[in-house]
Amino acid sequence: MKVVALVSGGKDSCYAMIKCIQYGHQVVALANLMPADDSVDDLDSYMYQTVGHQIIVSYAECMGLPLFRRRIKGSSRHQNLSYRMTAGDEVEDMFILLNEVKRQIPSVTAVSSGAIASDYQRLRVESVCSRLGLVSLAYLWKQDQSLLLQEMITNGILAITVKVAALGLDPTKHLGKDIGFLKSYLHKLKEMYGINVCGEGGEYETLTLDCSLFVNARIVLDEFKVVLHSSDAIAPVGILHPLAFHLEKKAEHLSLSGIDEASEISKEKEGFVFEVQGDCIQSCEATFKAAAEVVEADEVAENRVHIARTKSDNTFSICFWLQDSCRTSAGLQEDLEAVLRKIELELLGYGLGWENVLYIHLYIADMNNFSIANETYVRYITQEKCPFGVPSRSTIELPLLQVGLGSAYIEVLVANDQSKRVLHVQSISCWAPSCIGPYSQATLHKEILYMAGQLGLDPPNMNLCKGGATAELEQALENSEAIAKSFNCSISTSSVLFVVYCSTYVPSSERHKIQDKQDSYLKQMRLLQLDKGSVIQVLDPIFLYVLVPDLPKRALVEVKPLLYVPEDMNVTIGTEQEHSCSRMPSYWGIQHAHWHDSCIQKCVVQGKICAVVLCITSELLVKICSESLGGDQDNGDYQNSLREAQMERVSRFCIYLLDKLYMQNNFSWEDTKNLRFYFPTSLGLPLEALSLMFTNAINELAKLGQRIIIGEEPIFNLIPVLGAGRSATSMDDIITCELFARKS
Repeated sequence: MKVVALVSGGKDSCYAMIKCIQYGHQVVALANLMPADDSVDDLDSYMYQTVGHQIIVSYAECMGLPLFRRRIKGSSRHQNLSYRMTAGDEVEDMFILLNEVKRQIPSVTAVSSGAIASDYQRLRVESVCSRLGLVSLAYLWKQDQSLLLQEMITNGILAITVKVAALGLDPTKHLGKDIGFLKSYLHKLKEMYGINVCGEGGEYETLTLDCSLFVNARIVLDEFKVVLHSSDAIAPVGILHPLAFHLEKKAEHLSLSGIDEASEISKEKEGFVFEVQGDCIQSCEATFKAAAEVVEADEVAENRVHIARTKSDNTFSICFWLQDSCRTSAGLQEDLEAVLRKIELELLGYGLGWENVLYIHLYIADMNNFSIANETYVRYITQEKCPFGVPSRSTIELPLLQVGLGSAYIEVLVANDQSKRVLHVQSISCWAPSCIGPYSQATLHKEILYMAGQLGLDPPNMNLCKGGATAELEQALENSEAIAKSFNCSISTSSVLFVVYCSTYVPSSERHKIQDKQDSYLKQMRLLQLDKGSVIQVLDPIFLYVLVPDLPKRALVEVKPLLYVPEDMNVTIGTEQEHSCSRMPSYWGIQHAHWHDSCIQKCVVQGKICAVVLCITSELLVKICSESLGGDQDNGDYQNSLREAQMERVSRFCIYLLDKLYMQNNFSWEDTKNLRFYFPTSLGLPLEALSLMFTNAINELAKLGQRIIIGEEPIFNLIPVLGAGRSATSMDDIITCELFARKS
């Protein structure tokens, strides 16, 4: 990509440019924001470093690149963490500056910044990039600061301190010193006082005088004076004010392809300095379809949209799909618009909106239409509609058309409060894959961390890693762990449930390696966490493997972890003691048997959560039907030719086991947040018939035990798949149930 680099003069923005070039991008221009008054050294800004701004003008000549500068007219008016366009805010100066760069150099597609740990700065850069259609590159984001500092020194960055403002840093002793000289002392201060060794907490600021980017000349500071801003005895604040400097030409022109190639784009702008003037008012409104088109979509969907909903009042899931058995699907865009519009209307009926959605499962019939799905999706779900953060998301292809459904099927998890905490990093970095679209890496709500589906993407380049399914899985788990760390937890110790989607592009002979890699990776990571002594309790997660036709980017695997993150991490997690099975009621003539336990995986946290994966295999089908019908069953091919009577018995058996689990662990059906039944298309039963069986079983349970509230809509989702099971090698269940419940 062609990159414009935001430069403050500090070491971080310079090293960020070096990383961009290392990852194959081309730096084609520089952009800098400076004080309105040349005599001012340091602005009271949350966003910009301005100390040493008098020297930045030389960067154009040193690097042989055009430098665009703008005087900061705004102030920090919008101080909430997530930025919204605000007239007179200093962020709008950045927008105007980068907008002018884009106008003069249309080939620019990305913006580089040196953000390491500040969400405040990162989110504002991402906001501006989003409005301008640019990609944010933040290759220093979330990197270990001690390693970063050493890398900067190793890569030849000569940067001196131009501001100090921390305990242990003395303006008279430490201003004007090279970071290489100060490195050991900064680490000592970190041990003593906990400072950030890269100065991310405002402890110090630097000015780069030379580095590998400076292909033409280096800067020599001839004279400066120290200005004390605060003579505080504990942590005095001082800045270095440059009085005289000159450029020293380099004897040899150093070749740095990312810059040399960039200069070919506009030779006339080499060393060019342009000051960007003027104001700009631009609203960032979402683009919607015309009202007539929306009405048309509603009319099309009137008799086709079906809804399922769990019965919890505070957090519940709603599933929307199109029944399309009587005609050919109209196509993804129309189907998806119909479903999204219906969701909006349904949420409005509860007095809610998209901002209340925690998670979205987006199922589509053909992954070749993934771009169409995203284009349609972003017209409805925007950051403007979700001021508390856009929902997390998982996208997979399902065999929808094969079972008579439309091209789009959506499940949303909704909360009736605004207590969610969202992680939405749009910048491309070395940390974890970016979410450039309107979805978040993870959403934390009432101690449950809902993580977006993770692919095996290499974060710096956003490409699938090479090496097959196991390599992709390992990278996906590393990405998941990076996200979990942002919430002070680990997938190896806090996970409740792992859903692993496997593409049919993975040969059946290779699938066992997926599970082996998952098990070994989590075991090693768990041992590492325990060695650190950072956890006091480890959950034993359950696993579900789902075989699907395709995944985004033709990925071979996608991982979707669900984690329990208690507010008080020091509280010991207890497991609910089960009640005696002898006291459990008997429904439909089903009596407790020890083999029932072989159907179930569960993870229960006392008084908090209950997660269950229930698998009905062909072998278990024989037992279920033999037990109920009182005779030997035909041992034919149960997957391809099942009688409805058998499946009715299976549906009742599943509901019986789930009800028993709820009772044993002191949960109720109203605690249900998600209830999914995965069925293979090879089952050979119409979806309507299968849905009716489970609906009837639940209605019968309501009459028998009065432990469940029923309504007009089903409380479960039926999800067509190619296969599912607790093992990657045997995704051939007749029915697989995934249940998640949480106490209010």
